[in-house]
Amino acid sequence: MSRPRLITEDDLLAHLARVFSDVGYEGASLSLLAEATGLQKASLYHRFPGGKKQMAEEVLATTDAWLQHHILAPLSGPGNPADRLTLVATNLDGFYHGGARACLLNMLSSPRIENGPFASAIRAAFEALITAFAGLAAEAGASPDAARQRGERAVMLLQGSLVLSRGTGNTAPFRAFLTGLPAEVLGQTPTMA
Repeated sequence: MSRPRLITEDDLLAHLARVFSDVGYEGASLSLLAEATGLQKASLYHRFPGGKKQMAEEVLATTDAWLQHHILAPLSGPGNPADRLTLVATNLDGFYHGGARACLLNMLSSPRIENGPFASAIRAAFEALITAFAGLAAEAGASPDAARQRGERAVMLLQGSLVLSRGTGNTAPFRAFLTGLPAEVLGQTPTMA
């Protein structure tokens, strides 16, 4: 009879994601990953025979599924564009813990290898985000070129606000990004909460 798992699959991947977004791929030692999950190193290798690379791949796949469901689907779905963007901003706020958590896509980008092990998945995720924001901008009346620029700018501001929030230890840049998102994507003046 097999022993029951000490941690659910979702929790396991969430704990691994936290380590990767905190210290990046290079900094995520097996000791840190084991400590975060509460599992022994041997248990991690049993679950992930491909080692740390497989862990990161599965975390990326889970993150991609979350992005598909909570960001890309609402951006391209039915309904009022402003309402959809508000939902996306709320989802981003929760996902990034109010700006306190770094972007996993950024932290898994290899600092020394142009085409690191996750480069194609990361490029695809960024392109999907840009395209989705651009689609919403086009729906709000922007020309194709302007819509693409708005989509790129929205993703740049998202990433930059997360880096700045992490670097300064202050989530104000991320909060400012969320407040300014309607102006960036839809060309609307943001309302103060």
